[in-house]
Amino acid sequence: MFKKPAYFIVAFLLLITACNNAAKKQGIGNGDSSAASNTYYSKDLQWTINIPTGYTVMGTDQINANDQKGREAVEKVYGETIPMDSLKNLITFQKDKFNLFGSSIEPFREEYPGEYIENNRNINALIYETFKSQGIHADTASGKETIQGLEFSVFYSTIYGPDGKVILNQILYSKLQNGYDFGVNINYNNTADRDILLSVWKNSVFGKR
Repeated sequence: MFKKPAYFIVAFLLLITACNNAAKKQGIGNGDSSAASNTYYSKDLQWTINIPTGYTVMGTDQINANDQKGREAVEKVYGETIPMDSLKNLITFQKDKFNLFGSSIEPFREEYPGEYIENNRNINALIYETFKSQGIHADTASGKETIQGLEFSVFYSTIYGPDGKVILNQILYSKLQNGYDFGVNINYNNTADRDILLSVWKNSVFGKR
């Protein structure tokens, strides 16, 4: 059985929550965020990202509640327990229920060469099957992107409403970095916010500050 990373649960729930419920906004909460400078720094990854104007950092309580809901939803579909004790949420910020950026890490040690890449392919298939099991019409695709010289696996999802119109897009990035499965998810429903979120992500910096 392949490893099901907890960030998949978080990303999937954020996607479904955006489609069905209004997200609650909270203030600065998780990790090494700086409200004054609007930046976030992860010591584990030595990664710095700017929080764009007009976006609010999601608080710890809301993130933890989302994690729990996601865990329950996925376990109900697959009938198995998915541990989340090792998941560490980094930074999540949102403009509204449809436009947000989330990131997390989880320890991952390859037991054989290529396990991480193989695991990612299985996770992509799992996401697609979960959409189907939930009756969600979605188009998906996978690829590779280079961010600041680092290659990420990428999974793209487009979600449609009952009328066939696009209601939400998600881009899920993942990479084995510093001994962690590093996941980033970007949700958007318009090109302006897509460009803002992709810009802060692609201009984020890896390295000691």
